[in-house]
Amino acid sequence: MYKGRISEIFKSIQGEGPYLGISQVFVRFYGCNLDCTYCDTRQIYFKEMSVEEVKSNVYNYQDYHSISITGGEPLLQVDFLMELLPQFKQDKKLIYLETNGVLYQNLKKIISWVDIIAMDFKLPSSCGSQNLFIQHRYFLEEALKRETFIKVVITPSTNEEELVEVFSIARSIRPEIIFVLQPQHPYEEALKERIGYFSDLGRIYLPNIRVIPQMHKILGVR
Repeated sequence: MYKGRISEIFKSIQGEGPYLGISQVFVRFYGCNLDCTYCDTRQIYFKEMSVEEVKSNVYNYQDYHSISITGGEPLLQVDFLMELLPQFKQDKKLIYLETNGVLYQNLKKIISWVDIIAMDFKLPSSCGSQNLFIQHRYFLEEALKRETFIKVVITPSTNEEELVEVFSIARSIRPEIIFVLQPQHPYEEALKERIGYFSDLGRIYLPNIRVIPQMHKILGVR
């Protein structure tokens, strides 16, 4: 029996993407395999918890749409997820996975228990990482067995050529996918003209381009 490294469990609204504003219980997993420069969830604490302890904490809350499995990068703890997620599904819970979209082999192990996937595409110019587009492509091909949308964080350093490459990858796999451009907080105002240009550019490739800021930060909630 595995234990998960959990940073926190709490109820709030989803602040990003097309599910903006829905009520969720967030299970935040500790640790990440990337080190994005814009990361807003730097973690310094975790508690080792059993499946039953996580369930007990989640089920303290009532009246929510879904359980957000988030991080960090939750797929790093795939063995624990393989024990936890079937328990949630047995109790007819809706599972919303938030992921950096790299660990496609781990996704394969748990995708049958996931309902919605919020998948990041990491641009090297924006997050300071290596180019991960091949891993993202493999991940997206697997993720589309479930409802999936793509999110790209737009920063002052976002490179247009990289963004076009991501648009092209998405078009080659699922042209109608929802593709979210998320301006980096707190730079929304400074990025206003660029985000508009990138949005128009994206619509050359994909019909479902949406610009959605991090509303939870604007509202000052978790």
